[in-house]
Amino acid sequence: MRMSTRRKLPIGIQTLRDIRDGGYYYVDKTPQVARLADSGKYYFLSRPRRFGKSLLIDTIAEAFAGQRALFEGGEAAVALGVEPAAASRPRLYLAEHWDWGRRHPVIRISFAEGRLEQRHQLEAHIHDQLSINAARLGVDIPAEPADPHIRLGHLITRTAEARGQQAVVLVDEYDKPILDNLETPDIARAMREGLRNLYSVIKGRDADVRFAMLTGVSKFSKVSIFSGLNNLYDLTLDPAYGALCGYTEEDLDTVFAPEFEAAAADGQPLNRGEVRRWYNGYAWGPVSVYNPFDVLLLLRMREFRPHWFETGTPTFLVQWLQRRGFFTPRLEQLYADEALLSAFDVDGIEPEAMLWQTGYLTIKGVQRFAGEIEYQLAVPNWEVRQALNKALMQAWHPQPRSAPLRALHDALGQGDVAALQAHFERLFASIPHDWYRANPIAQYEGYFASVCYSHLASLGVEIIPEDVTHEGQCDLTVKHAGIVWVFEFKVIQGEQATGQALQQLQTKNYAAKYRGAPGVERVIEVGVEFSRSRRQIVGWEALAAHPPPR
Repeated sequence: MRMSTRRKLPIGIQTLRDIRDGGYYYVDKTPQVARLADSGKYYFLSRPRRFGKSLLIDTIAEAFAGQRALFEGGEAAVALGVEPAAASRPRLYLAEHWDWGRRHPVIRISFAEGRLEQRHQLEAHIHDQLSINAARLGVDIPAEPADPHIRLGHLITRTAEARGQQAVVLVDEYDKPILDNLETPDIARAMREGLRNLYSVIKGRDADVRFAMLTGVSKFSKVSIFSGLNNLYDLTLDPAYGALCGYTEEDLDTVFAPEFEAAAADGQPLNRGEVRRWYNGYAWGPVSVYNPFDVLLLLRMREFRPHWFETGTPTFLVQWLQRRGFFTPRLEQLYADEALLSAFDVDGIEPEAMLWQTGYLTIKGVQRFAGEIEYQLAVPNWEVRQALNKALMQAWHPQPRSAPLRALHDALGQGDVAALQAHFERLFASIPHDWYRANPIAQYEGYFASVCYSHLASLGVEIIPEDVTHEGQCDLTVKHAGIVWVFEFKVIQGEQATGQALQQLQTKNYAAKYRGAPGVERVIEVGVEFSRSRRQIVGWEALAAHPPPR
């Protein structure tokens, strides 16, 4: 079997010209770009980090600037003067679906680089970018110290006048100066006010603007930052643009097929089921997508690991969840309406909004009733579930490595109740007494169950928190190697076990739906009781049942 032509992997490359002229793979998103340009004028898009937002912005910029050669392939590209090495690249959709006779001046502002920690640094950064744009476009704008928003207004108007065409305004990572300072709210508010003044100018220059787009990680409420730019159309949850950023399953089957063929030929085949389990699952519409960074690193290294997560361990996020006493089993199933998902501002951030917008939760289902939309949220894939819970365990438990995970994995797969009990007893016994006094996270009701969940969730086994049955819901179900573990956790005031946890399992018969189910070899019910005063497991009762013989 002849292998398809391989190209270079565009790891870290965010400019269309480098990708197209350099012989890199490119997933064609230009059909959506054409639709955006034809159907509207002002847009906003929120996506987590490393999802291809910067490359999207660059592609839009090159299209409006009339750089047709970048979108052509084969002989047409050669005729337009591209490098010979790039002549074999495929033709993009936009090559035949764009008005190349009209070129618009493009103003580009980016906050992707560096960290701005003071308001004056923000203004200096904006001034610098405005001056660079003015020089590139050949127009004069007022010199500093005029306010940045005044200079931007002049830049838009004078550029449109000088070129005889409306300007295109593109802002990449519009929110980064705010997000970088969430731990210091006063500075974050100052950044927000400075950016709000800047963005409000775009609406005021409507006659001189052909197209405007802002991208970022967060979806700040319109009142907080977009009050002066309230005509933006939010693409974030538009089903038609759910795959505007990210790679689809079809992209892996077609564009990146040569890489999977090469891996198989080298004796390192990449199991597509595992690729999907590890990295797919992000959804802003009917088609789920992969994080591009994960796919590219996987194809380069041919190793399953949390590539995306490792580029930015969410220290702030973990600490923020810790301070709020977040019940970590909720990561598997949360519900929110659109207003809650948009409830993101310096002075008030809901956990659902924070986790969803940063990419640690995604949409798993949509329900509509009485004119309202409700979204079901859950972790997108195995990478996030494993890596985030490992990070949470470092906050939930001062010595997370005191109990080997391999032993826990084996105990679950072998149905070894005694080994599992000993494992969790050692886990909690290893927490120093002084740590409880110094950490408020250990005082809230869900702490013990959160530790158990995050510990188990880092193993790769199937977990169902708050598993629903006809009689209610049990706290946690774990499925592994044909064995179903059904857990009920109780926090008691005294120091002696009461038997209430196992009694509730029996009374409610939570495990009934698994007995005799296909593929289930054994069902084990476990009632666990934690003493609030002793801060230890004081009760562990288990009942195991094999399916009836056939």
